[in-house]
Amino acid sequence: MNSEDSSSVWSGPRLAVSKLNWESRHSEAIELADRLLAVLTDPQEVFGVLLAKLSALLNMDRLRDCPVVIDAAWEAAQAEAVSPADLGEFHALAAFFAHREGSLERCITNLVRGARALEATTTDVRALRPWIAMAVTYSYVGFHRHAVVAQGHAEKISRQGSAVDRKLAAHPEIRVRYAVWLDQRGETEAAKAMLRGLLAKVGPEDLIEMERGYLGYAAARYAALGGHGYVGTRELLRSGGGAGPYLENTELRRLGHAALAIAEYRPAIALDLLKEAETTHTRLGLAEVPRLRALAYAVQGDHAAAYAAAREVTLQIARAADPVYDLFVDGITVRLDFDELRRTVSRYTDEAHTDSLTGLPNRRHLERHVEELALTGGPVMIGVGDLDHFKEVNTLHGHLVGDQVLEQVAAILMRTMRSGDFLARYGGDEFVMVLPGATAAEAREIGDRLRAAVEAHDWSALAPGTPVSMTVGFAPLEPAGGLAEAFRTADLLMLRAKRSNSESSWDWGEWI
Repeated sequence: MNSEDSSSVWSGPRLAVSKLNWESRHSEAIELADRLLAVLTDPQEVFGVLLAKLSALLNMDRLRDCPVVIDAAWEAAQAEAVSPADLGEFHALAAFFAHREGSLERCITNLVRGARALEATTTDVRALRPWIAMAVTYSYVGFHRHAVVAQGHAEKISRQGSAVDRKLAAHPEIRVRYAVWLDQRGETEAAKAMLRGLLAKVGPEDLIEMERGYLGYAAARYAALGGHGYVGTRELLRSGGGAGPYLENTELRRLGHAALAIAEYRPAIALDLLKEAETTHTRLGLAEVPRLRALAYAVQGDHAAAYAAAREVTLQIARAADPVYDLFVDGITVRLDFDELRRTVSRYTDEAHTDSLTGLPNRRHLERHVEELALTGGPVMIGVGDLDHFKEVNTLHGHLVGDQVLEQVAAILMRTMRSGDFLARYGGDEFVMVLPGATAAEAREIGDRLRAAVEAHDWSALAPGTPVSMTVGFAPLEPAGGLAEAFRTADLLMLRAKRSNSESSWDWGEWI
């Protein structure tokens, strides 16, 4: 194949799957990816095909199938070091999934990690698609200026590549989404200028198939705002293929035809189309449907309805901004928790005695600490804490999210315990608390605080729909039995509490 027929970005199995994605043949891309994954052994190839499959799943809104693919891609990346470009694309796609799932915290975390990975790749041809993936996710989340910068990197890289590379970099959806956002917030002239510039610069022949629908929407939206002169809009809106209520090309067609009806002074038709518009999963922003309604009502002469629709636009934009503000406050809180955790466990820097994920003392360090503590002869309570339904977090959101939950639980427990207490990660989602000088009653009070602190944390930002809680059992450290016996008793009490289904989910047994 010559350079006009193939991209210099990738080759081999990954390119085969990606080409189907570019042609909006996402179901076929997934089927091919599965066949390839059944026979591929090279970690680099496996990683690339998994990313191409993940992209297809996201395009089809098959979110339930994404966590297992994300986890598999991460495992492949750990098996063999992948390039910064590939790592950047992984985080960009993981960020897109997190946002679609409703976790803005995970989304932004992955965006930051992806941007860091791509920092040194602005001249690497392998980074073209990763930069586009970053741009699309930035745009979808609402960080439009970041999106334009990321696309600029892709366009710069594409100049040294093939014709397909340049088609990949064109990606009109970045500026289309930016333009409609500008119009939604009242900067209509700036929106028109952006759409006009896009339509003058890019033609259908400059794009991969799946992006032509966005060019059609740019033309339709420009016409709805009073622009004119673009032909072939309806044909472009039919581009992209695909079916199903949540696919972006279906949405672009419906909203694009509504915009054309507004431009053609047929507001009744536009309003009928907008009644059926899907706004829950829209990729043009939740304010786009009410904004089109406002334009349609204005053409119809119903100014009261146009004003009401415009107010809804304002409300949707404000609602979209609120989670970002909340995340800023929550992010500072989590950062302070982790700073405190790092300071507290700084003396446990020996890797042989430290859990690599949470930074907490590990089982070996726990055993040594308890042995030293037992020599003092004072009372000690040993607690075993286990997260409830933690398997659901890993199943629904992936193991990477599970790791983040464990990190945050560790920080929450550390800030809630007394200054002289000792916390270790025993393994999996199990933590051990050592309370020197504590009575059974004091242990119960501390346990109540720990349980309440874990439950009070806003887990919806990290793992939507799967609240995190903890069950704890405590037992005294007896000289005869040592840590092993105390751990066994506390663990049994913890398991009994899980089964008890009581309101408090606690069972203190004979120790209270």
